[in-house]
Amino acid sequence: MKVVTLGEIMLRLSTPGFQRFVQAPGFDANFGGGEANVAVALSNYGFESYFVSKLPLHEIGQAAVNSLRRYGVRTDFLVRGGDRVGIYFLETGASQRSSKVIYDRAHSAVTDLDPDEVDWQAVFEGARWFHWTGITPALGERTRRTLEHACEAALAAGVTISCDLNFRKKLWTEAEAQSVMRPLMRYVDVCIANEEDAHRSLGMTAGETDVDKGHLDEEGFSDLAVRLKETFDFTTVAITLRESYSASRNGWSAMLLDDRDCPVPTRSRRYEIQLVDRVGGGDAFASGLIAGLLQKADSRETLEFAVAASCLKQTIPGDVNLVSSAEVDQLVGGGGSGRVER
Repeated sequence: MKVVTLGEIMLRLSTPGFQRFVQAPGFDANFGGGEANVAVALSNYGFESYFVSKLPLHEIGQAAVNSLRRYGVRTDFLVRGGDRVGIYFLETGASQRSSKVIYDRAHSAVTDLDPDEVDWQAVFEGARWFHWTGITPALGERTRRTLEHACEAALAAGVTISCDLNFRKKLWTEAEAQSVMRPLMRYVDVCIANEEDAHRSLGMTAGETDVDKGHLDEEGFSDLAVRLKETFDFTTVAITLRESYSASRNGWSAMLLDDRDCPVPTRSRRYEIQLVDRVGGGDAFASGLIAGLLQKADSRETLEFAVAASCLKQTIPGDVNLVSSAEVDQLVGGGGSGRVER
């Protein structure tokens, strides 16, 4: 099955282990970004996965392209040009010390991607799915126009469209986000959110939840899922539920509401995760959800697959989820003791 994502892939420079920015003598380098992470995971699950973006012709741009190709992601429609690859710096937190991200992505190549540089009819020919996140329209006016062209083309081709709201306060304000994101929801079939994203991107809150204290108002989230679905006429709403006890220990689950098997909001199994790297956890959930909705007959099975996939990703350093469908199914089936496989 052909699936398409559109967005920015960045160079990630992270401090070794749990070192702080001010003490690290160097950085570990790899590549990642919301939609690129989804593309890699879907390729690992056996899909014909395409990533659309723009990257410079120089060696760092080529390294980013190579990082996609090594996992089987198709780059046929990736435009080459522009001057720079966006960068983000990551300091991984531990215990009561939070992780920190610093962006250096202004004027990156993808912000110069013009809608006319891509053959959208070819991009979506034979495609089953198109995924984007709220990060892409936050990058500037041109990326917003390019994204809207992509959504129009996907809609015309009869492709299912999913959006992970992914609000980033370092990229735009709540007012800016809502003025852009609410109109874009007319294209979206499957909405993926958490409590902050729904509030800041769409202006909708989730009851009395306080995730910083590890408290979830399940009834509030159920109500949020229903209101999102009714307000924007989504076919599916998925909400991730993170209980942040510390930077090292989180509770993790999700809720699903759809037109197929979950006519009322349904919560998944809950995992207690000792975090290795939570960056990309939401992307791992999104890719697991997409894979499940395309391949699994039952929505509840889809939900459990997505949550388990994301749980596993948060034990892996780096942005991308490097697990197979079989490993996810094993965890769903009750595996997870961490015993050595010999």
